[in-house]
Amino acid sequence: MKARVNVTLKPGVLDPQGAAVRHSLGSLGFAGVDKVRQGKVIELDLTENDPIKAKSQVEDMCEKLLANTVIENYSVEIL
Repeated sequence: MKARVNVTLKPGVLDPQGAAVRHSLGSLGFAGVDKVRQGKVIELDLTENDPIKAKSQVEDMCEKLLANTVIENYSVEIL
């Protein structure tokens, strides 16, 4: 079973990497980009066959390691 975790910064948290990407896009001639928010995608191959257990395990992984829940939100998708 596979899982995909999307991690994004919470609203209101400054995103200097996103700001740098926005600036670079403008420098390359891509006009009209007002804001960029940077995130990450984590894909996991799991041995668990029960989708409910798998999602619970991955959410636990996010809470303990994969996401900084003080400043980041995450979503889990079981594939």
